Amino acid sequence: MPPFLHSHHLSDRFQALDQFLTEHQHLWKPRPFTALRLDWEAQYPELAAHLRQCPLADAEAALNPQGLPAPFPQLAQQAQQLSAVGDLPDIGLPPAGHRLDVNVPGRKWQQIEAFSRRLSFGQQTHHWLDWCSGKGHLGRRLLQPGQQLTCLEYDAELVSAGQALSDHHHLPATHVHQDVMAADSARHLGSDKSVVALHACGDLHVHLLRTASQQGCRHLAVAPCCYNRIQSEHHQPLSTAAQRSPLQLSLLDLGLPLSETVTAGGRVRHQRDCSMARRLGFDLLQRQQRQCDEYLPTPSLPTAWLHKPFEQYCRDLAELRGFELTSSPDWAALEAAGWQRLAEVRNLERLRNLFRRPLELWLVLDRALFLEEQGYSVRVGTFCDYPLTPRNLLLLAERDR
Repeated sequence: MPPFLHSHHLSDRFQALDQFLTEHQHLWKPRPFTALRLDWEAQYPELAAHLRQCPLADAEAALNPQGLPAPFPQLAQQAQQLSAVGDLPDIGLPPAGHRLDVNVPGRKWQQIEAFSRRLSFGQQTHHWLDWCSGKGHLGRRLLQPGQQLTCLEYDAELVSAGQALSDHHHLPATHVHQDVMAADSARHLGSDKSVVALHACGDLHVHLLRTASQQGCRHLAVAPCCYNRIQSEHHQPLSTAAQRSPLQLSLLDLGLPLSETVTAGGRVRHQRDCSMARRLGFDLLQRQQRQCDEYLPTPSLPTAWLHKPFEQYCRDLAELRGFELTSSPDWAALEAAGWQRLAEVRNLERLRNLFRRPLELWLVLDRALFLEEQGYSVRVGTFCDYPLTPRNLLLLAERDR
């Protein structure tokens, strides 16, 4: 098992990932879903031909490089080595208070338990601050005798529900109705605070890192999520190292680490496949009809659309996108072509997906190096197994006194 990362490891690993991602960006930036041909196929014709004839089921065995032509196995090995990071030590945790986990979905409670067991700091915690807290389940789980808790949450209903739960358990917790993105959120942060954020999206966790480090918070424990949920059109690097990188990341690039379905059930996966196969069939149709060989973005559609006959689905979607169907295609053949293309797209994506975890670790290390620059000692590691949540990377930062 590889060790977790800290001090000089952070910078070395970041530079190695940066070189790998920059050098191979022509392999992972183009999206097979929107392009009929990818530029790298001319460079690696044997690999492209192999992937294009694989059945859909093969794509589910995603990262297994066995039997695939070069350079797939070599890249898979490199990606695995560069993104290997060990568990943060489990420091244990006193058992949860009676009925503290009531009404928390099982998977969420397991994530809270795993996260809470990894928060080892040199100095003692006196005051937890749960950022984007929802009902405050995480903060309540962390609270030990002699400590206080503040929960910040934007949704007023969750704030009152959370306060009621904390009061019910007789805990010293204050739930505050607060837009954490507003400038006045800084008033809740200070050198006495140990701030936690489990799966705060994009700008929400970036703003936390900036503000908490400015306010000199004692401890930070952040498991980032949804790197693409940001206001700007591109990634805004935080650390000096990332600012110097030649890598420019669009919102689509930032979505790559989130494209797994490891936690989705069979029915959800089948729905997703049907939806994608239909969109890909419609894409072939719109290219013919509009005589324009480029992808036409389509809005996300209600699940009910999957129950329409395929012809009706395409006609309604064409109307939605504002163009008229001038001829009547062979609908059965077109629908079959959509499924065939889904198998090709999914298998071609296997190459792109090799870069998912390296890119995610690059993004997390950008945040870690930024905190180091602000005077924190920082560790990065995993807090739970991948199937519990793919977003299992945790940043632990402690103010260097």
